[in-house]
Amino acid sequence: MAKRLFDIVAAATALIVLGPIILLAAVGVRLSSKGPAFYCPHRIGRGGKRFTLFKLRTMHVDHGGNASVVTGATDARVFAFGNMLRKLKLDELPQLWNILKGDMSVVGPRPEDPKIVELHYDELGWETLAVRPGLAGVSSIYNYTHGERMLTGPNPEQIYVRELLPIKLALEVVYLRNASLVYDAKLILRTVAAIGQIVSGRTEFADPPEMPEARTLLAASSVALQRAA
Repeated sequence: MAKRLFDIVAAATALIVLGPIILLAAVGVRLSSKGPAFYCPHRIGRGGKRFTLFKLRTMHVDHGGNASVVTGATDARVFAFGNMLRKLKLDELPQLWNILKGDMSVVGPRPEDPKIVELHYDELGWETLAVRPGLAGVSSIYNYTHGERMLTGPNPEQIYVRELLPIKLALEVVYLRNASLVYDAKLILRTVAAIGQIVSGRTEFADPPEMPEARTLLAASSVALQRAA
């Protein structure tokens, strides 16, 4: 109950304060690329329920035949203004409305595309669906500081599901097993700090403090799968 109350107050306040920035960014999207200002894909939330996520559009409507649900490090679908929005994480701000609606929380596991969930979630992945997905979180920070630059080459989606997704899910399970409002506050501050550091030009980051426990979970999961086979 306390977490939900915090979500409502924080999201409502942020929408009031940041609403003009969202509107200006939406105008920038419309002027930069033909198509709608907002991108509204389906994502999987708590209990495996599908919901509509709100984002500022950062890709051209015409994808040139590229239908990947994963955005590569140098993805040609992303237009210049959209790339700036992604770097500053401004494209994620419309998800404050998802938080008010109850689809999401301020802090939690990042919601995934239905295709990724259906084809690639394992036991750890399904554990992350026990709570509302979040706008910020430990895997979001890791993806921002480490993961995005991993997604190179002709098939970033393959790299994502093979190398990045397992780490992200394990990090989220570590969060879930240690969740508290104090932990949430620390993750919000870590998110803001990471954005500021990347905007200022930093490119190298240490692994998050949750990583040792996450790697232990991954190792245990791998052993369990081998025994089951």
